[in-house]
Amino acid sequence: MTDTPTEHPTDRDVAGRLRSSVDAAFPKIVEQLSQLVAIPGIAWDAFDARELDRSAAAVVELIRAVGIDDVRILRVDNDGTPGGPAVVARRPAAEGRPTVLLYAHHDVQPPGDEAFWQTPPFLATERDGRLYGRGAADDKAGIMAHIGAFGALSEVLGDSFGVGVTLFIEGEEEAGSPTFRSFLDTYRDDLEADVIVVADSSNWRVGVPALTTSLRGLVDGTIEVRVLDHAVHSGMFGGPVLDAPTLLARLIATLHDDAGDVAIAGLAGGDHASVDYREQDYRADASVLDGVRLAGTGSIASRLWHKPALSIIGMDIPSVALSSNTLLPRARAKFSLRLAPGQDPAAAMDAVRAHVEAHAPFGAEVVLTPGETGSPFLTDTSEPASRLALEALEEAWGVKAVEAGMGGSIPFIADLTEVFPSAQILITGVEDPDSRAHSANESLHLEEFRKAILAEAILLARIDDGGLTRQ
Repeated sequence: MTDTPTEHPTDRDVAGRLRSSVDAAFPKIVEQLSQLVAIPGIAWDAFDARELDRSAAAVVELIRAVGIDDVRILRVDNDGTPGGPAVVARRPAAEGRPTVLLYAHHDVQPPGDEAFWQTPPFLATERDGRLYGRGAADDKAGIMAHIGAFGALSEVLGDSFGVGVTLFIEGEEEAGSPTFRSFLDTYRDDLEADVIVVADSSNWRVGVPALTTSLRGLVDGTIEVRVLDHAVHSGMFGGPVLDAPTLLARLIATLHDDAGDVAIAGLAGGDHASVDYREQDYRADASVLDGVRLAGTGSIASRLWHKPALSIIGMDIPSVALSSNTLLPRARAKFSLRLAPGQDPAAAMDAVRAHVEAHAPFGAEVVLTPGETGSPFLTDTSEPASRLALEALEEAWGVKAVEAGMGGSIPFIADLTEVFPSAQILITGVEDPDSRAHSANESLHLEEFRKAILAEAILLARIDDGGLTRQ
C-alpha cells in the first residue's frame, strides 16, 4: 500500500459536511432503493421484458431527481435482438476537470424457488439492520450508492463541484452482458472517462471495507464422453464395457490432484495474497459443513484469488427417477474454470482440451465444446485513483481498507480496459459475506450501505479537489 499523502486543508471540513448530508438523506435513499427492489426487472427470455423497461424508467427518474437532466435509455442489437435497456446520464466536466464514470446494473437475478425466501423477494423488508429482497444488494444498492453520493456532493459543493460525472446503469448484467462490448463501441464518446467506478463487488466483512484489486477470469464449456453407438441392456452387455457416466466420473476425477488443487498443466497461479483469510471465517462464510476437508494448498486467500478453481456445475445424465437398466452411450458435464490473474483465457481453454483428451478413460471418445470466456483483472494500487479510494474507504468506515481479491469474475471489466485503456478502474461494492447475492434471502447491511455512499462521495470530492494529480 502506498504512503498516505498530506491531507488537503479542506478535506476534513468537506468530509464532515458530506457525512451530514448522507445521514440526512439516508432514509429517503433506503425508501427509493425499496421502490427499485419492487420492480422484477430480469433480463432473461423467460421473464417479462416490460418489467426491465419499467426498471430502467425508474432509474431515469431517480437520476433526474438529483439534478442531472441529460439522461437517456439506450440499447444496441445483438444479432437483431435488442439488448437490455441501459441508462446513461451525463454531467459534463468543467474546463480542465476529469470525468468519472459510475457503473452499476439495474437488472437482477430470478428469485428462484420462493419457498426458500423468508420474505417476498420483491418486497423490500427491513429486519435486524438489513434490507432483504432480490436486488437489494446486487446491484440496485450500487445504483443508489452512486445517486446518493452525487446528491450529497451537489448539496455540499454546489456549483464549485466541477468533476464530470457519467452514470452507466446496465440492464443485462445478470444475463451475461451479451451486448456490453457493442454498447461500449457504439457509445464510446458518451462513456469515456478518466476514472471508472464499478459498484458491483463486496466489502471484506461488516465493519471492514475493501477495494477489490483483483478478479479471476473465467472459461467454461462442456465435456462429453461417448462409448457406445446407442444404449444397450446393462445385464446382457454390462461388464466388458463401462457406461458413459462412469467414464465421465473417472475423467472428472483427473481434474484435481489428491490435495484438491487443479491438476491441469499450464495454468497460472501463485500463493502471494497479503490478506489473512482465516479458515474458520471462510468455513462460516461459505457454509462448509463440519467434517468437510478444504481443498487445495497455500493460503485461503491465495486459493480464492490467485489460483485456478474448477467446478462441475451441471451434468446431462438421466435422473434417478427416470433411470433404466441400460448402459448409457454418452454423458456430458459443464465445467466452470476460474483463472488466476495473468492467465490468458484462450491458453487456459487449450490446456483443458489437452488434459481431457490425454486422460480419456478406456479410450472413450471425448469432445470438449468451449463456452464463455472472460479475462482476469489486476489493479495497480499505486495509481492515484486507487490511493484516493483506499483513503476514502478508511475515512468512511474509520478502519483501514483491505486490498482484496475476488474469487469470482466480472468479464466485462476486460472490455472496459480494452476500450478505455487510459482509465483507472476501481471496483467497489456494498455487499458483505452474508449478502447472499443470487441466492434466496439476498440482503443489504444498511449501515455498510450508508458508509459506502459516504466513501464514494469523499472519493469524488477529492478527485474534484485535484487528487488525481496531487502527489
